[in-house]
Amino acid sequence: MTSAGIVSVPSRSNVDATVEKLKTIVASKGITIFALIDHSGEAEKAGFEMRNTKLLIFGNPKSGTPLMLAAPTSALDLPLKVLVWEDAQGRTWLSYNSVDYFSERHGISPGLTQNIAGIEVLVAKAAE
Repeated sequence: MTSAGIVSVPSRSNVDATVEKLKTIVASKGITIFALIDHSGEAEKAGFEMRNTKLLIFGNPKSGTPLMLAAPTSALDLPLKVLVWEDAQGRTWLSYNSVDYFSERHGISPGLTQNIAGIEVLVAKAAE
């Protein structure tokens, strides 16, 4: 499913298991995990009820830096991010910005955005 540059892929596991699987896959590729933001956990601390929602931020300077050199605004979308979230029906999704959207948004040639195209494979594996 793609909407407004966002690709959403259904996962076979719950949010926490999907996040752990994604972290393992990312780390096994030698990609740095910069942060895991637990949106629903922070919402709960603030007195709100929110379905399980977590954001994993990761990247590789060898891949991202050439993009930022070509278009400094691409740093708004780098490092890469994958949102793992639960919908109202209890289904888990992985969502990320499409590579085509990234290319258009920052005016970067599709050849150069191949540096980050691997996100599609990482998400597909984590969704299994």
